[in-house]
Amino acid sequence: MSSERLVHILDEVPALDDVDTLTMVVALDGFLDAGSSAVLAARHLASLGDGGSVVATFDVDQFHDYRARRPAVSFVRDHYADYDAPRLVVRLLRDTGGTPYLLLHGPEPDNRWEAFCRAVREVVERLGVTRVVSMGSVPMAVPHTRPIAVTHHANDVGLITGTNPWQGELRVPSSAQALLEIRLGEWGRDALGFVAHIPHYLAQLEYPQASVILLEHVERSGHLTVDLTALRTAAEEREEEIARYLSANEEVGDVVASLERQYDSFARAEEEGSNLLADDQPIPTGEEIGQQFEQFLAGLEPGDPQHPGTDEDDR
Repeated sequence: MSSERLVHILDEVPALDDVDTLTMVVALDGFLDAGSSAVLAARHLASLGDGGSVVATFDVDQFHDYRARRPAVSFVRDHYADYDAPRLVVRLLRDTGGTPYLLLHGPEPDNRWEAFCRAVREVVERLGVTRVVSMGSVPMAVPHTRPIAVTHHANDVGLITGTNPWQGELRVPSSAQALLEIRLGEWGRDALGFVAHIPHYLAQLEYPQASVILLEHVERSGHLTVDLTALRTAAEEREEEIARYLSANEEVGDVVASLERQYDSFARAEEEGSNLLADDQPIPTGEEIGQQFEQFLAGLEPGDPQHPGTDEDDR
């Protein structure tokens, strides 16, 4: 199947006629989105101004596994309504200075990744995209009380402006975004991205703190200016919720303290150029983390008057 049948692109987009450089931001909901950080960032971008306009729509039926990720539908007394159809689209937006840019967002394709990459290539070439910037996040054994680390990646080393937390090679599960970056490089197109490290005990919660960090990197790499006020407010509120819960639950606080000691030992060792393995500071096991934070996550569930979490309307 050709890319033209997998994606429908508007024939004319007048706003892009006189644009010399054009950034496309990519944020896919799926594997590479711990803490819903990339999705929150994309939702924030789409909410600014008038919400922009859709300039390309992918045939989501070709990519989505409905049985693995079933869309929601409302049952109202005696009938179904409000089917939440998945949408994978490219939206034309403008930053605070009026600069146009594109946002590709929606569910990560469950299959046909190569066909998806070819369809994105069609969008890039037809609309004149000069740089693709992706956002993602992964769970890591890090405390929320320390700065959020970010992994930088690109298909051209000259595009990387930051330093990664580690060196060497890691074998990790792939994603549609990772393959897209590789293929774009093979096609002579610039692509780079950022992956935020999310405390693994918060990976199931919406974590706007990381969304702010990701968008700050997108601003710099994409030469954009974004109003982050609402996201910063949400991040502060979430931080206060977590702090209140930890102060009332000593056992959970002990686990976080252990992660802080481990994190600080790693940081000191890195500064001194010594072994990164900290002495006598074992990382809590997955079982220990799970036991302690099963209660933690329950305490931040919506509807708990003592520990308010994310409102259903914000999901």
